[in-house]
Amino acid sequence: MGIMNATDFAVELRSVRRTYRRGPEPVVGLDGVSVGFPFGTFTAVMGPSGSGKSTLLRSAAGLEAIDDGEVRVDGTVLGGLRDKELTVLRRERIGFVFQSFNLLPALTAAQNVALPAKLSGRRPAPAEVTAALAAVGLADRAGHRPGELSGGQQQRVAIARALITRPAVLLADEPTGALDTRSGREVLALLRGMADDPGRAVVMVTHDPVAAAYADRVLFLRDGRLDGSLERPTAEQVAARMTALEAHAPEAHPSKAHPSQAHASEASAC
Repeated sequence: MGIMNATDFAVELRSVRRTYRRGPEPVVGLDGVSVGFPFGTFTAVMGPSGSGKSTLLRSAAGLEAIDDGEVRVDGTVLGGLRDKELTVLRRERIGFVFQSFNLLPALTAAQNVALPAKLSGRRPAPAEVTAALAAVGLADRAGHRPGELSGGQQQRVAIARALITRPAVLLADEPTGALDTRSGREVLALLRGMADDPGRAVVMVTHDPVAAAYADRVLFLRDGRLDGSLERPTAEQVAARMTALEAHAPEAHPSKAHPSQAHASEASAC
């Protein structure tokens, strides 16, 4: 990839360390991780249970305080921001897509898509919302509420919502985990296309080798540390690598399995 400058990265982690103290022994979530996610790329993050995947994603989003190191989003160091400034940055420069969609059931698809921009103090034009829905193939479903949409359609609304503020990075946490195979492939194809924008990066945590094969690069984590990568991977290569990692992974500590609905709810409102 050659020598890259800080401005080439949508998100960059520099020697990031995160430790959880929820029992007699501290549990390491991230152990000195340094990695950059360049603009115009799609990266999948994989690893055994408790390897640090979700911690990496939440740290990159500023949803998780780190103990040491530095996180930069679009060149801005998160550690130097006040709470209000961090909230604004997340709303304007980071898009989120979660397994559970996190759409507001009382709002239409168009209203859900417009919500992040409104929370940022900007009222998006109807044409802008329509264009976002059209980009995910749902312009004709603008007036439908989530309960009137399939799971795949709801996730596509969530992607449109994540993109309405034109973020520098789209962070996706198991975005196809609740979908059937066909809907999952449609969502992955959308994410693949979104990553081709030179002003955006897509970072996806997944356990699925087929999903990871849509990415330009797969990063592997084990025990909170980077454990290699694959460029332009096939599903078979990813599966083989995961099998090898899981064969050497220690039993996951219960305190490391801590997906936070509070984080997810906060992110969905950003």
